[in-house]
Amino acid sequence: MIKQIIFDVMGVVFTEGDDVGGLLVPYIQSIKPGVTAEKINELYLAASLGKISSHEFWARAGFEQNAIAETERIYLETSFALDAEFVPFAMALKGRCGIALLSNDVSEWSAYLRKFFQLEHLIGRAFISGDLGFRKPDPRIFFAALEGLRAEPHECIFIDDRTANVEAASKLGIYSCLYDKTRGCNFEQIEKKLP
Repeated sequence: MIKQIIFDVMGVVFTEGDDVGGLLVPYIQSIKPGVTAEKINELYLAASLGKISSHEFWARAGFEQNAIAETERIYLETSFALDAEFVPFAMALKGRCGIALLSNDVSEWSAYLRKFFQLEHLIGRAFISGDLGFRKPDPRIFFAALEGLRAEPHECIFIDDRTANVEAASKLGIYSCLYDKTRGCNFEQIEKKLP
């Protein structure tokens, strides 16, 4: 019996699947054109593994200390869009199974987005790479989620828009769905698999 549905965030809960290349790099380069995409990716990777804070991320990207908080706020509040189907789907799941998030993200940014988009009342637990120190598809992040949820692999459904992450979860015995609206894997299809 399915007890938990574990959602990836970028490309599933939010519409943009490549938040670094599609959102973060253009945002930073619109303010600091001299910062390369490679540098931004390098800093993001460190922050998403918890090696540097979000504040340090912006500082190393060349932002003045007194501008960091506002720069970050504007990025988080204006760059992201919820998948229109996610909230109704999550609300329909309430009482049927637990809902968790499993995301490669900067800890502070993930927490901010959950609060800003009022997702906290829908989500039981969030497992974020910036908190845990490893990123999908590393099996350790899946084990951490299973342990935190007190669930066996066969009791969970994992939904992600990246093939490597879906394959990694499947190898551990987690029922996994590649979320791709253009190919017919949407929330309606997933709901049909639930008890």
